[in-house]
Amino acid sequence: MDVRQRFEKFASSFAERARAGRRGPAPATQALQQDYWQELRDLFTRDLSSKDLQDLLTRDTRESVRYFAREVDFEALAGRVWYERYPLMTWRVFSAMAYRLSPSRRALFAFGTLLLALGWLRYLSALLVRNAQARLDFTLLLIAGTFLFLILLLELRDKLALKSDLEVARQIQFGLLPFEPYDQDGLSIRVSMRPANTVGGDYFDLIDLGQGRLAIVVGDVAGKGMPAALLMALLQASLRTLITAGFRGSELLTKLNAHLFANIPSNRLITLFYAEVDPAGGSFHYVNAGHNAPFLMRANGAVERLPATAVALGVMEEETFLPTAAQLGVGDRLFLYTDGVSEAFNPKDEEYGEARLQVSLAERREAPPEALVEGVLQDVLAFCGPASPRDDITMMIVARGSG
Repeated sequence: MDVRQRFEKFASSFAERARAGRRGPAPATQALQQDYWQELRDLFTRDLSSKDLQDLLTRDTRESVRYFAREVDFEALAGRVWYERYPLMTWRVFSAMAYRLSPSRRALFAFGTLLLALGWLRYLSALLVRNAQARLDFTLLLIAGTFLFLILLLELRDKLALKSDLEVARQIQFGLLPFEPYDQDGLSIRVSMRPANTVGGDYFDLIDLGQGRLAIVVGDVAGKGMPAALLMALLQASLRTLITAGFRGSELLTKLNAHLFANIPSNRLITLFYAEVDPAGGSFHYVNAGHNAPFLMRANGAVERLPATAVALGVMEEETFLPTAAQLGVGDRLFLYTDGVSEAFNPKDEEYGEARLQVSLAERREAPPEALVEGVLQDVLAFCGPASPRDDITMMIVARGSG
């Protein structure tokens, strides 16, 4: 239940009590006050846990600082003495925060921050001079707090409106992707996706090519969030349109690449693993356009990798994409993933890495496909600990049984 729903529930219950009071005898004042404070306490404490508070003080704070300081070049200040370095660092972070606001809010933010700093400066100066007689100037702090609270309300309104739009976008994006389990002709496919934000740039698909063949696709748009999600939708629509037009194999990827090169920003690229599979026989042809090399886990315990066969899509206008043949035998499994898995980091800034991923897969090689995917995901999240994954995570397992 979100904040808006809690407020609406609180308001409706309070209004219902008021109507009941008009219809009948007035309830005891003490009981009304108890109900009122119970509702108010529940509003702000329900579902609150110690982990939420810990995340607020650690992960959320760290990520907020990283967000506002991401464009600040701290290395350029490393050679300065401390009394020059720290004020300049503070000023540049402040500037980075301010320039993300509209001009009017920027003025309010600057004025409120100035008053807040002035109030604390006067207090600290008085503390140094008069010690115990020092008093905070609450007038300045009150004015500063009012300005900053006003900005908070305005930004919160924008964020809640944007969050509603993003939730709708998430529903649309997830509705475009085939999350349902696939079990046909001895082939079992399970997928897991976890965007770093509300929406993401990872892409996967299962497309019926006719004549008993199936297209298996996993891709990753550079970046994350809404820009990557829009390009992911473009990728899916373009790929499916070309397949419907009858293109297959090398010709399909060549035309897709040319289309993306002409329609995506020059600083973006898309990695893609595309395979055309015969579910009954297990043979398939694939093109790995700069994507992470999938793990082909053989029934006898051997592990093979399917490395890149071409550059990522959207990098070069004229590029040849030649398919490579492979075989998925009975009992074999093909594990596909995006770089959000291998490039997940823990609070010590250590990378999960492909070596850990291979060990995690080996430990779960006998598990059912769905349990394998879920187990690897939980292993990655446990490795990250309180640090949220910085990139979208998508995994797909393609297992071939006896048919």
